Amino acid sequence: MNQNYLKTNDYLVFLIYFVVVAGYGIWIYNKKKKEEESSNDFFLAEGSLTWWAIGASLIASNISAEQFIGMSGNGFSMGLAISTYEWMAAATLLVVGVFFMPIYLKNRIFTMPQFLNKRYNKTVSLIMAIFWLLLYILVNLTSILYLGALAVSGVSGLDFNLCMWVLAIFAIIITIGGMKVIGFTDVIQVFFLIIGGLATTYLAISLVSTEYGTEGVVEGVRLMTQNADDHFHMIFKKGDTHYMALPGLTVLIGGMWIVNLNYWGCNQYITQRALGADLKTAREGILFAAFLKLLMPIIVTLPGIAAYVLHQKGLFQAEMLGDNGILNQDKAYPVLLNLLPEGLKGLSFAALTAAIVASLAGKANSISTIFTLDIFREYLGKDTSEKNLVLIGRIVIVVAMVAAIVISPLMGIDKAGGFQFVQRMTGLVSPGVFAAFIMGFFWKRTNSAGALFAIVGGFLMAYTMYLDVFPGVSVFFDATSWNEVPFLDQMGMVFLICVAVMFVLGYVLPDERKGLEIDAKMFRVSTSFAIGAAIIFLALVVIYWYFW
Repeated sequence: MNQNYLKTNDYLVFLIYFVVVAGYGIWIYNKKKKEEESSNDFFLAEGSLTWWAIGASLIASNISAEQFIGMSGNGFSMGLAISTYEWMAAATLLVVGVFFMPIYLKNRIFTMPQFLNKRYNKTVSLIMAIFWLLLYILVNLTSILYLGALAVSGVSGLDFNLCMWVLAIFAIIITIGGMKVIGFTDVIQVFFLIIGGLATTYLAISLVSTEYGTEGVVEGVRLMTQNADDHFHMIFKKGDTHYMALPGLTVLIGGMWIVNLNYWGCNQYITQRALGADLKTAREGILFAAFLKLLMPIIVTLPGIAAYVLHQKGLFQAEMLGDNGILNQDKAYPVLLNLLPEGLKGLSFAALTAAIVASLAGKANSISTIFTLDIFREYLGKDTSEKNLVLIGRIVIVVAMVAAIVISPLMGIDKAGGFQFVQRMTGLVSPGVFAAFIMGFFWKRTNSAGALFAIVGGFLMAYTMYLDVFPGVSVFFDATSWNEVPFLDQMGMVFLICVAVMFVLGYVLPDERKGLEIDAKMFRVSTSFAIGAAIIFLALVVIYWYFW
């Protein structure tokens, strides 16, 4: 099949997207520039974001190349089951809205290291701030840039390295405008993301119908379920090829909750969207994001399954091969985009770019926030003016993006599949961090020694499991090597060990009693939130029951 790059109408559609986003961002920036810019306004847009801007920004920061490319690739290889990361996130967002947000907002918490400093001490806060900076740059920024450039290059025909620089520069332009610009431009980014993503899904499924001599999306879905029945099951049994990635019921009652609760509730570049709002607005925004999460698998997973069915039919055999001549699942989405008709390809290309740029901007802003407010202001420049703090924040954004570009080719992102790479690397930190947060929230005897063990000791345990040098695997699992234990189960084990040690240290060491201000009334929700949450819960029950 001949490579079919972007045509004139595609570039026109993409140009419209670029002008709308850039123009709106400039308008927002100029509007707020009339006011004196404070660090809280730049990093948090305190009191400025509406519920729909918060919800859209949450999704825009979350959905990126790792979903469009990585998750579609996993849809190609393992099917609908990978959607559990999206659908369980919807349930997790409800938990975060009900329990996490009231605690943050009641205690005037604006950054995650600030929480650790207030609840524990400066040592715990500094160590975690450094951990987060390394994770956001070495894993998040690098993977988004690498996978994003891979996709953009595959669709546009432009040089891979050029694509990486262009994406980074576009994201920098948005990010240096501050959180308010990011938040409101994210609304437009999400609009293009959803419209373009749905267009790609529609045409991919329609192409399945065409290749089998019929027409229509409904018929296409029927043919997909008929010809790839193994790709429409949510729960893998032990012994299944993909059990190591998604081990059975762990996705419902095990490690998947640690992944999601840590990501959505203890993660600076996610929670930052809601931390500048009042509780009612924050919850409404989180609920809106949860509804959008239900939609995401249609956009990022179904195209991958459609690509699998088409590949089985004999299409794009050569296009799916990597440079080493081996099938590369992460090429599924870019290959599909190349099959779209002129004009619509530009729309889908805009959706992909929107996801990449919005997510890059979100990560970069959070890197800047943590470094500037939690490290520089706290340890290096206590008397720095608000204007200079904002300037330092902007410099950090550029430095972080350039560092990610240089590092990304060295990370081996393409070897295990982009989405799995991100989850595996993040999983080294998640169990201990989540233990430190959840125990700090709800158990007053939790002390700084316990938090330090969870954060540092949890990482070391997870890393030694990853290297397969942690002893005693046979005590916990029916296995002879940690390589035989799914990483989600490894995360669950590390989390439980961290919690157990924190309980012991809480009783053995002197009582610090640095609990947060918590009132049971904080956890009451409005009727509208309760109804929305019930609808989401019911939808999830139906989905897992039908596709079990």
